[in-house]
Amino acid sequence: MDMPLSESELQAAGASVQALRAEIGKALVGQTAVVDQVLAAFLAGGHVLLEGVPGVGKTLLVRALAGAVQGAFKRIQFTPDLMPSDVMGHAVWDPKSERFHLRKGPVFTNLLLADEVNRAPAKTQAALLEVMQELQVSLEGQSLPVEAPFMVLATQNPVEQEGTYPLPEAQLDRFLLKVQIGYPADAEEARLVRQVTEGAVGDSLRVEAVRPVMDPAGVLALQGRAAKVHVDEAVLGYAVALVRATRSWPGISLGAGPRGAIALVRAARAQALLDGRGFATPDDVKAMALPALRHRIQRAPETEIEGLGHDDLITAVIAKVPAPRR
Repeated sequence: MDMPLSESELQAAGASVQALRAEIGKALVGQTAVVDQVLAAFLAGGHVLLEGVPGVGKTLLVRALAGAVQGAFKRIQFTPDLMPSDVMGHAVWDPKSERFHLRKGPVFTNLLLADEVNRAPAKTQAALLEVMQELQVSLEGQSLPVEAPFMVLATQNPVEQEGTYPLPEAQLDRFLLKVQIGYPADAEEARLVRQVTEGAVGDSLRVEAVRPVMDPAGVLALQGRAAKVHVDEAVLGYAVALVRATRSWPGISLGAGPRGAIALVRAARAQALLDGRGFATPDDVKAMALPALRHRIQRAPETEIEGLGHDDLITAVIAKVPAPRR
């Protein structure tokens, strides 16, 4: 059994988390809940599906996070003609040496932004999701591991569906969290417009203010501390009870599987560390229930007709399933 986090480890983790929040905040205005959910997935070593209309800061968030952790960052714009080799890499013939050389694709990085992932065909989507699960790429008979830490943040536009290839439920399950980004608040939007247009030419993303506060080795240490956060049996049982309740809930045709409970506990651990605690609480489970489960359930047809969304159904489950008392 792992030793619990010491007070010094908690303080060091808290200082690192606050530094990350501060640096990301230099580039991304507002969206504090979104930032915390992405950081929770990052600490848990998981991947994130970001959903939001264009222009709400999805790319900016990823670039700011990469800059704050001194991580390598690469971006792939997914299109209908994108091939798996464009993501993973391929062998190139060198006429001088008369040999094939492996040219690694953009997936070999620390933070990968898969922009509009639902625009690529199923074969390319499957290739990306395979490396997300296996943390390695098979090229020309060789298994090449991706460098840790490795995180994929895939974006999709929830409004525009024409010419897209929706991710199957089994592949959606590979994402630890599905984070929804909405429009900023009134004051935040005014501050955002001022920040972007003040003394700037064009509309390029401005992340030069972000300074590195840790390196990849520091990220791995922080992830190790998140994995050591204590989860009481009652809290774990509560997470499992929420997931099991989705399988028989009226209006849900397909509930979350065991991977949903695993994701919920991992995210709750990370949330606890974000709050500076060495133990997870039922409130941590509740806080992560929507992003951890919204992409793991399917609505029944009558529920869609009534206009109830995935979040409405999960919120109803949370309200009904009793949480353990301290």
